Amino acid sequence: MGYKAVYPEEVINGHRAFIARRRTTRPSDEYRTPVDEEWEEFLGHFERRRVASGDCGRAYGTGCVHEHSCLRCSLLRPDPAQRDRIVQIRDNLLDRIAEAEREGWRGEVEGLEVSLAGAEQKLAQVDERSTVDLGLPTFREAAGRTVTAGEQPRA
Repeated sequence: MGYKAVYPEEVINGHRAFIARRRTTRPSDEYRTPVDEEWEEFLGHFERRRVASGDCGRAYGTGCVHEHSCLRCSLLRPDPAQRDRIVQIRDNLLDRIAEAEREGWRGEVEGLEVSLAGAEQKLAQVDERSTVDLGLPTFREAAGRTVTAGEQPRA
């Protein structure tokens, strides 16, 4: 058995060497600086993920596979500030289920019950999370362009 002390500088240098080796195996055009239009489109993706009841967590460049049935979707991160809206949706779903049962619309009942289960799940998620607004910057503020060599970061 042996013993080796590992210092932070060794770890950092080892990681940098690993990244350099990986970059040599990838096409160099993947490491170019994106043009303004590409960067705006990338940031816009995250802005378009904002929906009435929270934020959609689907991956960049993907479409909505749930046809915007957000309460049914596991990728929706409900906004605690929208709890009352989700309660209203849940209550409306209960009324619609009662109407569908009265009218004998069995297919309608099944679909509404799936949405109701989703609404209940989102309410439980909101109730589990206690959030505190720390005044953190938005993604757009935090994800500004990277500093190029020789350029001083803006304060």
